[in-house]
Amino acid sequence: AFNFPVAVYGWNSSIALVTGNCVLWKGAPTTPLVSVAVTKILTSVLEANNIPGAVCSLVCGGADIGTLMAKDERVNLLSFTGSTPVGQKVSMMVQERFGKFLLE
Repeated sequence: AFNFPVAVYGWNSSIALVTGNCVLWKGAPTTPLVSVAVTKILTSVLEANNIPGAVCSLVCGGADIGTLMAKDERVNLLSFTGSTPVGQKVSMMVQERFGKFLLE
């Protein structure tokens, strides 16, 4: 289902934004239109409040994009919502670069 990952994105992105960080998210590859719609809503709310919409950005793709995000040292904290086997792989990739992660 697509609703729980979007809820987790909402919780995590709100904390990130309140603490002065930008957010880059990748929704599930099976529900790209939901990810685009949520990003458009967030962008419009941010811009209506004089905050650049780009502080919440979206990338679409599959595991290849997720792997790049997990291995990228510029990503200070990676939050993952998904299956246990994939979460274990994500945690190992982030740990290899001594990064921080949250698994849902």
